Amino acid sequence: MNISYNWLKDYLNIDLSPEKVGEILTDTGLEVEGIEKYETVPGGLSGLVIGHVKKVEKHPDADKLNITQVDIGTEELSQIVCGAPNVAEGQKVVVATPGNTIHPAEGEPFKIKKAKIRGVESFGMICAEDEIGIGNGHDGIMVLDEAISTGTLAAKYFEVDTDYIFEIGLTPNRADGMSHIGCAKEVAAFLKTHEAFAEEVKEPSVADFAIDKAGSPIEVNVAIPEACPRYAGLVIENIQVAESPKWLKERIESIGIRSINNVVDITNFVLWEMGQALHAFDMDKVGAKVEVKHLTDGTTFKTLDEEERKLSAEDIMICNDKEGMCIGGVFGGIDSGVSNKTTSIFLESAYFHPTYIRKTSTRHGLRTDAAVRYEKGADINMVLPALKRAAMLIKELAGGSIVSDIYDVYPSTYQNAEITMKWSYCWKLIGQVIEEEKVKNILTTLDFEILSNSAESITVKVPTSRPDVTRPADLVEEILRIFGFNNIELPGSFNMSLTYDGTVNKHTVKHQVSEALVANGFYEVQNNSLTNSKHIETIEVKDFVPILNYSSADLDILRPDLLFSNLDTVRFNLNHKNKDLKLFEFGKSYRKSTEGYQEFENLAITLVGKQEVERWNAHHQDVDYYTLKGYVHQMMTKLGVQRYLVEELNDQAYLFGLSYIIKGREDQELVKFGRIEPSVAKAFGVDQPVYYANFNWKVALDVALNQKMKFKGIAKYPATRRDLALLIDKGISFSQIEKIASKVDKKILKVIDLFDVFEGDQLPEGKKSYAVSFVFQDENKTLTDKEVDKVMNQLIDRCQKDLNAQLR
Repeated sequence: MNISYNWLKDYLNIDLSPEKVGEILTDTGLEVEGIEKYETVPGGLSGLVIGHVKKVEKHPDADKLNITQVDIGTEELSQIVCGAPNVAEGQKVVVATPGNTIHPAEGEPFKIKKAKIRGVESFGMICAEDEIGIGNGHDGIMVLDEAISTGTLAAKYFEVDTDYIFEIGLTPNRADGMSHIGCAKEVAAFLKTHEAFAEEVKEPSVADFAIDKAGSPIEVNVAIPEACPRYAGLVIENIQVAESPKWLKERIESIGIRSINNVVDITNFVLWEMGQALHAFDMDKVGAKVEVKHLTDGTTFKTLDEEERKLSAEDIMICNDKEGMCIGGVFGGIDSGVSNKTTSIFLESAYFHPTYIRKTSTRHGLRTDAAVRYEKGADINMVLPALKRAAMLIKELAGGSIVSDIYDVYPSTYQNAEITMKWSYCWKLIGQVIEEEKVKNILTTLDFEILSNSAESITVKVPTSRPDVTRPADLVEEILRIFGFNNIELPGSFNMSLTYDGTVNKHTVKHQVSEALVANGFYEVQNNSLTNSKHIETIEVKDFVPILNYSSADLDILRPDLLFSNLDTVRFNLNHKNKDLKLFEFGKSYRKSTEGYQEFENLAITLVGKQEVERWNAHHQDVDYYTLKGYVHQMMTKLGVQRYLVEELNDQAYLFGLSYIIKGREDQELVKFGRIEPSVAKAFGVDQPVYYANFNWKVALDVALNQKMKFKGIAKYPATRRDLALLIDKGISFSQIEKIASKVDKKILKVIDLFDVFEGDQLPEGKKSYAVSFVFQDENKTLTDKEVDKVMNQLIDRCQKDLNAQLR
């Protein structure tokens, strides 16, 4: 949300820097995320002056160029080569002098330099309006009023205003801060509490509002008061729709609102001034009736963006006697709005129930300024003041007359909430005692009405602008944010008790795994739990969890696997030229089943690019399956998982080639890992090989937490190593050899390792050679060759029978 510094000062007489105002807003809970300088003309016409052309003569070497002598208010005339056909002696012009930067209407800003044009020196430029960003004309240079004093700054002549725009990150509960007056009240409350500040916020007066012709030219009916508790409006005739005056355009454009015409701009102005959304209907489209109601589910309606939408039976619709004209509180229809031909309008000001607006807004993907305010909870008592304010401005800027009474359909008057807060509770939450008088002053400056006050408690009436304040804790927060969280004194000492827990802490395990991955060059990522349903088509997930009221069409389901968000992260990094990636993420995935919804904890590891950072002495090898496998087994060791089974994976939709699953005790799945199917990666915009492992973190954590640490001394007796060179089919994996070895002997066979793989023309077609090492050791004695040979012969025999292996 953007707030203008100059606009804010229209309501509060302050002489504070923008930075100080930003600090105050942040301290009061309206966090200022940035302050940007804004100028009504880009660059502020800095360094441009008004010059007087004293002499013009033709350039000797260019028919279309002239050499001018221009007085810019300095002791000497400036010689400027000019190509404009309309330059002439005696003119007052805009001159950009060397060293200054100009900002054209189109294209990038550029710096004016001393130049030599066709052999003639030129000290600046005489400007056209598009060259300095104040218009689009380029027929020739700007010729100004001769009465202007030479040397006058162009910024002063064109009345260029400088402003500062606060970008506020508003929390969901602070609807009261979504207007300039709301922000002004926050600043005033802070200054009154901490400084000798007596100024009041100058809210626009509607005391002079008057109806020109009383009556009821149309019928207004609210059929759904539960969705629209208050609906007001009036009719204005004989208006002149035209371009807005300069002050109005500058106000709304400074915060990023595009100027359309005087009537629409006024509704936007009042929205950002007072926080109340308005809508103007063309009376030719309204006819004789305005009705607020629901339409049949599936009814089509074309909105202002020319998109045809299917309505829900819960959408609030503003209708005439024939059809819908507007989705109430969200977006207007394409035919009922104000155009240049409009002469009469029905001006609407209403309060719509937040729940209805939120559902409609998210259902149709329409996050308009009006919808955002209504769904946070607008001020129901601002409906009439905003309506009168807008009507008065329309009469002032567009003419016309008000020809109806104010229609105010308000069947059930809103009852302000009342809260009783015990002083002891307040001091307990705050952590210190604050003067009661100061607390009462804070509350009254925030428009809370004090109903009663005693030594034990205080009772206040909550203003309708603060529907989020409903309990004593909320009241304490209001006091604290104005008093200042930083002003709470810290105690002189802190007391704590230490306890010992003999079990392994799950947070400690997670931290140790994270540290191990970071030590291996990994970066931790944290992705959104929401993702796009289009992704599930890639891997044909059927048990995904949809979001009923999603805020973005691109985030409409809960991610069924961390793969989705990790591939998005990979694509983002690759697009930003970060090609070598080692990423890990702790996160949750979601599926639905016949029993209901399931939530899974995961650890995802993703590898892309080179194994090591590029440097002169590194081996620039790409990551592969074995790189990933090494990290997976390293994490298993870190978790203390000692006994597990590795099986080849054949049914995983998104893994490709060498893909495996590791199972622990009771056949529990610990981790799946392998290369991502290239077509899946490509669907996410990733053309490089991606290697991915997904740990079932809950299972892995259970194993880690239930591990019993065992210690044993270093073996007293030596180990013996034997090597085998096996000629096997290409389809056979090393894990198959591992399985055979584990079945042959588990007592003295300690280590089995693959140390060489050979494939080439020297081998028979379809064959490969594995060089495998076996390490034997007995903890109680020195092994004899006979004992080792016995096991080796069994290994060779099983490999020959089960794998059709041949000794080389």
